[in-house]
Amino acid sequence: MAGGPGTPRRAAVLGSPIAHSLSPVLHSAAYRELGLTGWSYTAIECDEQGLPGLLDSLGPDWAGLSLTMPLKRAVLPLLDYAEPLVTQVGAANTVVFAGGERRGFNTDVGGIVTALRQAGVATDGNVLVLGSGATACSALAALRVTGTAAVCVAVRAPDRAKPLLALADSLGLQVALLDYGLALASRRWQLLISTIPAAGAEPVGAQLRAGTLSADGVFDVIYDPWPTPLAAAAGDADATVISGLDMLVHQAAGQVELMTGRAAPIGAMRAAGLAELARRRNIR
Repeated sequence: MAGGPGTPRRAAVLGSPIAHSLSPVLHSAAYRELGLTGWSYTAIECDEQGLPGLLDSLGPDWAGLSLTMPLKRAVLPLLDYAEPLVTQVGAANTVVFAGGERRGFNTDVGGIVTALRQAGVATDGNVLVLGSGATACSALAALRVTGTAAVCVAVRAPDRAKPLLALADSLGLQVALLDYGLALASRRWQLLISTIPAAGAEPVGAQLRAGTLSADGVFDVIYDPWPTPLAAAAGDADATVISGLDMLVHQAAGQVELMTGRAAPIGAMRAAGLAELARRRNIR
């Protein structure tokens, strides 16, 4: 970390849409707990077209950025350095400014690994991933870390899954592409991971409710509003349910450590996130 705790440093989360992001709550809670009184963290609306100009406009007081949809891939050609995991997965959710460079990192993979392990779900059987975007790629890398050898991926547009298939090949992970149809109900899934918007996963939740699809564990990367229709259906079906908040807290903790050089206060961050989600539910 450059300077002392009171040295002004700035950070933000970028994406579009971004108003819903819980990242400012999590990072600000970490700064308070760590006594980093000069640090601030905001949310900035930014799409792919605006990203180059925004990066160029940032001054030396900026410590780093968190990236969400649709910027995790768009940022890659704008980096001076990318850790090997970023290159392998093809997505960076973190940019750290250091030594005059833009350095890219991926803390999503570690966040998913930690969430899966803390939930105690097994990943060595039939695993189904919904979606083929940047988060799905991070999910595949995380599954490989936990010992998964083969995964089924449900997609609406198979031609968009080429980056995911290339990643799977580099990981030595077997992938079978399925469509959003009856094929999903062809077996009992040990784990189902949804990386798509809540509305897109509603048909899968309906299959869970109808009993035409079954899963021992369901991990929905969405965290607000919670529960999602998929998570609610999974809970009613007595599946182990993992919230996107679990992933979010741990990936944010990794970002805090990269940007500040301090160990992240995970308990304080999680408590702040839960309190904010409760506040949002109360005002809806």
